[in-house]
Amino acid sequence: MLERLNQAMDHIERNLDQRIEVAELARIAATSEYHFRRLFSALAGIPLSEYIRRRRLTVASAQVLAGEWTLLDVAVRYGYGSSEAFARAFRAMHGVGPGEARRTGAALHSQPRMSFRLIVEGSGSMRYRVVEKEQFRLVGKKARVPLVHEGMNPAIVAFIRSIDQETVRRMVELSDQEPQGIVNVSDNIAGGREEGTELDYYHAVVTSADAPEDMESLTVPAGTWAVFESSGAFPQALQYLWRDVFTQWFPSNPYQSRPGPEISRTRLSQDGKEADAQLWIPVERTTG
Repeated sequence: MLERLNQAMDHIERNLDQRIEVAELARIAATSEYHFRRLFSALAGIPLSEYIRRRRLTVASAQVLAGEWTLLDVAVRYGYGSSEAFARAFRAMHGVGPGEARRTGAALHSQPRMSFRLIVEGSGSMRYRVVEKEQFRLVGKKARVPLVHEGMNPAIVAFIRSIDQETVRRMVELSDQEPQGIVNVSDNIAGGREEGTELDYYHAVVTSADAPEDMESLTVPAGTWAVFESSGAFPQALQYLWRDVFTQWFPSNPYQSRPGPEISRTRLSQDGKEADAQLWIPVERTTG
């Protein structure tokens, strides 16, 4: 898997002055577009589109400083429709415009070329199982919130606090299958999972029952799920579990993620500092 990913990275480098199709990158990596975007974001720490943009600007910046081409020629070669658009992108990355950088030889920022390798630390094992689930419903309360990669998400915290305990009690009564009890659900995540992009968040239960009139419902088709478990500091235990699933488990197992909601269940310690975390990711077997 990592060898194929690195072949896709080579394709990016060879085509920085061309249109780069995610479908072609996914084909090289022998996976789906959806999984390729997810896996890249987890491994690289930035979305695929942002990495390509930064690499293009890094290579284009070298051409700017070399002074062999006009600024318009550089802009057009690297996919910008005008020198003004190129100048805006250049300034956003480097803090100076391309003309000023060329005149003064300013120090510029650089996005290094990435390659991937798997480091096996051996410090612990990941607890997981793969299960088949029939169609079910997620029933509860829903909000559109921004994505936060680390630490508490203030929008989610405020949303959960706005739900009265009687509503929570009625939700829990509807729970009739795994994962049991109140779960946290992320679905319909916009764009490439950049920090601040929006997602649908459900504070809900997994059930076969219909939703009461004052609650939202999301029907989830039958399919395969990978279930992961960990324990540790909250909320880092769950956030690091998500990271480890994509950086360690997927590259080493014959599965890829598929579109669908991500479901997590946390059980906090009495002081709220520790948690037992469980993460449900919709998956499918790879064919390559």
